[in-house]
Amino acid sequence: MTARARSRNRSRAFTITEVLVAVMIVALLAGIGFPAYKRMKGLAHSTHCVSNLRQIGIALNTYLADHGMKLPVMVPAREDINELADLDGDEQTDALEVTLRPYVNDVICFWCPSDHEKIYEKTGTSYFWNSTLNGQDIADIDFLGISQNTAGIPIVADKENFHKNVGDEVNVLYVDGHVKRELQFIVDP
Repeated sequence: MTARARSRNRSRAFTITEVLVAVMIVALLAGIGFPAYKRMKGLAHSTHCVSNLRQIGIALNTYLADHGMKLPVMVPAREDINELADLDGDEQTDALEVTLRPYVNDVICFWCPSDHEKIYEKTGTSYFWNSTLNGQDIADIDFLGISQNTAGIPIVADKENFHKNVGDEVNVLYVDGHVKRELQFIVDP
């Protein structure tokens, strides 16, 4: 083989240093990109959850219109659905997903896409009903002394902090219909 042919073959091949640099660059980009991808996916799930709570709020407003502007009497769903109490004596299970099901287009709005603990499958909903508001007239609502500012009264919220990739926040639906991400308070035993 001539020197010219050897020279031409060497110029086509990568050196081990070039290969290692390329691998390191790819690893660096993956190291930066993967956490950003997880956070963006978490934000998308949280936004979907906010949309679900807005749909639940619309369903609740329709329920109110059909029931003389009185909030339903419900209990938060538990893992054993058979243990749910009948609070208003109508012999029906009173839970968020049961009471509002006729008012939603799709029951999937009771499922948070970040509910990896399968709370939805166990209880029928990923959301918690504020049972301290049971049976109250929406025009004369009272929650812990807050009665004039319905924007500060939570009515439905995430059961758990499903959105850990976003931060220590839960999504909350308020009586006035707005939904907001709020910090979750963690109490140490």
